Amino acid sequence: MHRVVVGLQWGDEGKGKVIDYLSAQADCIVRFQGGNNAGHTVVVGNDKFVFHLIPCGILHNDKTCIIGNGVVLDPEVLIAEIESLKKHGIEVSPRNLKISPLAHIIMPYHKSMDSFREQIRTQKIGTTMRGIGPCYTDKAARCGIRVVDLINPDAFSAKLRDNLLEKNPIFEKVFGQKLFSFDEIYRVYSNYADFLKPFAADVAEYLYEADKKGKKFLFEGAQGTFLDVDFGTYPFVTSSNILSSYAGVGSGFPCIKIRKMTGVTKAYATRVGEGPFPTEEAGSVLEVLRTKGNEFGATTGRPRRCGWLDLVMLKRAVRLNGINSIILTKLDVLDTLEQLKVCVGYRHTTDGETYGAYPYHVPDMQQLKPVYRQFRGWRCDTTSSKRYRDLPARARAYIRFIEGFLGVCVEMVSVGFRRDQVIRKK
Repeated sequence: MHRVVVGLQWGDEGKGKVIDYLSAQADCIVRFQGGNNAGHTVVVGNDKFVFHLIPCGILHNDKTCIIGNGVVLDPEVLIAEIESLKKHGIEVSPRNLKISPLAHIIMPYHKSMDSFREQIRTQKIGTTMRGIGPCYTDKAARCGIRVVDLINPDAFSAKLRDNLLEKNPIFEKVFGQKLFSFDEIYRVYSNYADFLKPFAADVAEYLYEADKKGKKFLFEGAQGTFLDVDFGTYPFVTSSNILSSYAGVGSGFPCIKIRKMTGVTKAYATRVGEGPFPTEEAGSVLEVLRTKGNEFGATTGRPRRCGWLDLVMLKRAVRLNGINSIILTKLDVLDTLEQLKVCVGYRHTTDGETYGAYPYHVPDMQQLKPVYRQFRGWRCDTTSSKRYRDLPARARAYIRFIEGFLGVCVEMVSVGFRRDQVIRKK
């Protein structure tokens, strides 16, 4: 059965470890959206791997990893990632990594545009300034440069010239920046093209044939549901669609054939950058969650904002993604806390109105305060637990409440960063 794994919060839910774990049961691992503005961290023994573009399944030598058409690629980052993996003795070749020719390429002017836009805004979005948004903008504007264009010298030359004719006057007259050099970009990116050309493959056709042979696919999402450009906390979102239904669009595989929708959530909540966060905490709770959870961005290194689990948001994410199983991560981070809180509703600070469902019609979510259900903490170590019944009774009660509120069973619980610290809940 084919499976999609998506984040149910604002990203950073621990999907990297989950996907690495589930890759053992799949034949093809497919990344279907986003760019190098997100990172998946996997710890294997004493080695720590941070992936930005390549699917985590590359650590399993008998798998095929795919970068789909829904991804935007920074060739410099991708090549550096490939070379880093090779230094660790990990094979990365056209045999086990295939890149859709329809994926769009991040150009130098995309990164500059990303930076300048953020600088002049009065309401900062919190972009990583990796050029992701401007690249997706060009894709929608039909002037983007794809992998298939990059590896064709004539097509690349023509499209690059057209783009610079449009963008150079903007950078010069609006931002006061010097012009981008056609010759310099063409030279550097032509070298990238030579490196990446062997990896280009018709991904949609490959998946079609593999499906006919009974191969199992694992679709790997980046970021989280509430960073989705349509359903997230707009405008504090990413520039792509993150929902499970986009796995088909971003890979060329019919989503009707994907039956297993798995959502990943932490046992608490975090967010990087700007935007609303109703259950955000400060003081001692923040320090415990951030320190014990090592809550610092894998891509940017920025400290994450931390707070209590928001079940109202999670219920919305479950419905948007059609989730039929949940993986709960970082339960062990809560081990030392005496009291736990879970958000089960919101109260408007102005009129006192309460909401039991996610209120998209409220223009300013900063005016919402959480309504909490409190739990007593279990105050003991969970990291050595091997079976579900080994978990403390209060930890299991916490999980049961989450399942009851969401109407979806927890399939697995993670109690540490290592591969073997995963508990399958029957």
